[in-house]
Amino acid sequence: MNGKTKRNARPRIHQAELSFGGRGGRREGAGRPKANPEAASHAKRPPLSRHHPVHVTLRIERGLPRLRRGAAFRALRASFASGCERSGFRLVHYSVQSNHLHLLVEGDDRRALSRGLQGLAVRMARALNRLWRRTGSVFAERYHEHVLRTPLEVRRALVYVIQNARKHGAWRKPGAVDPLSSGEWFDGWRERASAFVSQATSLLALARTWLLRIGWRWHELIGLSEVPRHA
Repeated sequence: MNGKTKRNARPRIHQAELSFGGRGGRREGAGRPKANPEAASHAKRPPLSRHHPVHVTLRIERGLPRLRRGAAFRALRASFASGCERSGFRLVHYSVQSNHLHLLVEGDDRRALSRGLQGLAVRMARALNRLWRRTGSVFAERYHEHVLRTPLEVRRALVYVIQNARKHGAWRKPGAVDPLSSGEWFDGWRERASAFVSQATSLLALARTWLLRIGWRWHELIGLSEVPRHA
């Protein structure tokens, strides 16, 4: 520098890749593993009030068999029954679509919701992998959630979840409940379904939040042929 030293000059730092006999450096699969949706990660999600139910959507990996088939649905239904309630988590309603699931759940807090969804997702993945005679992840990405804070939001979510097969055209029978949903245990139908079963015999957890038990009823009851209009 022409014999002069530049004051306050910061040395440049170059990061070098370390090599261990040809096995080090950047390689596929190295570093922290990507989040698995079957772990139902709650990272960066906001706190959850125990008063607010949540609409959750879980999608499966591309190329896997359809879920709206007898054997796959039976595997999921058994998982719902065994994993519907644990440590402050409750699965209250569901519907099964070809490549995704819609769930209405409650959690006493964010931790309870995350752990409950994680346990449920692991049960479902194991059951489906046994059925399909495969290994590996089943769910393709982190779950999508919509926290429900008003009676109208909850009513819309109920229609969207229980009647989702009508939205996709997978169930068109007028005046009848989609058999691949929890509609058979739903007690808020405007018309009583012929196949309606009391909540007392439900395989699922009973709602405890005021919004999901009572609040949504401030608006009209749900019609058996009502088609969802809002997510």
